[in-house]
Amino acid sequence: MCGEEAERFHSRRSLLRGAATAAVAVGAAVALPGLAHATTEVETQGHGHGHGHGRVPVDKISIQLYSLRAALEADLPGTLSALADIGYRKVELAGTYGRTAKEFRGLLDKNRIRATSTHIGIDGDLDKTIADAKVLGNTRANVPWANFDTIDGWKQFAGRMDTAARKFRRAGIPLGYHNHAHEFTPIGGVRPYDVLTRNTNPRHVHLEIDLFWAVEGGVDPISLYRRHFPRVVQYHVKDRTADGKMVDPGQGVIDFPRIFRNTRANVGEYIVEHDNPTDPLSTAQTGFTYLRNVRF
Repeated sequence: MCGEEAERFHSRRSLLRGAATAAVAVGAAVALPGLAHATTEVETQGHGHGHGHGRVPVDKISIQLYSLRAALEADLPGTLSALADIGYRKVELAGTYGRTAKEFRGLLDKNRIRATSTHIGIDGDLDKTIADAKVLGNTRANVPWANFDTIDGWKQFAGRMDTAARKFRRAGIPLGYHNHAHEFTPIGGVRPYDVLTRNTNPRHVHLEIDLFWAVEGGVDPISLYRRHFPRVVQYHVKDRTADGKMVDPGQGVIDFPRIFRNTRANVGEYIVEHDNPTDPLSTAQTGFTYLRNVRF
């Protein structure tokens, strides 16, 4: 990191320390494909920060470190320290940025942060992946991406995932799947997501629902949750404008209070994420503040 970049980074950290209770913008109440059809009059009361009595416990708030990859590559210790300053006590990993699992765990421990979840692949050395996950303190693992042109390809992948999940489960680290939008686009009239869920054992493979991508795929997250209860145990929380642009939580039109109110049972982590943020630490702050203040 050059002197100028370091100065900007540390200025941002100073700003974040003083902004821990800053308010975030309230999303506009606009109906989205996949949400409106299941909405009742009661469910639609409260948007943005909401007006109910439910809340997200701070120990269920996390952030996917992929959102901060540029900052982590520039200054890993400083970025983790900044996250701790914001108030994060949990993170979800997507790599260890050139550090060993032991080295990365040391940095997390220094900042009193737990890496409770991680994104991993299942086609490499599973023994090594599981060993590293144990060192890092992961309590869940998720496959972040899969894509196949045929239903047969999805069936074969589901079989591999089910086999891997059994091995992860024996190690005490349940394995799940994180969706994008394409899993909800039918191939020959069949949705890949349905193939994946039907061909994996619900006792072994849980679901991490990315709320942005579910809505982008035309799916109502509440219906998805109810259909697969109790497999849904984690959410990726990122927002969407009416025209489909990804934005920070609370900055768009996804009705998170409605979703959270109707799906609170069994969801253990609400994970802030933005795939390509312009200011990663600002996204981290906005997401944390939104989840601390949202009521449902």
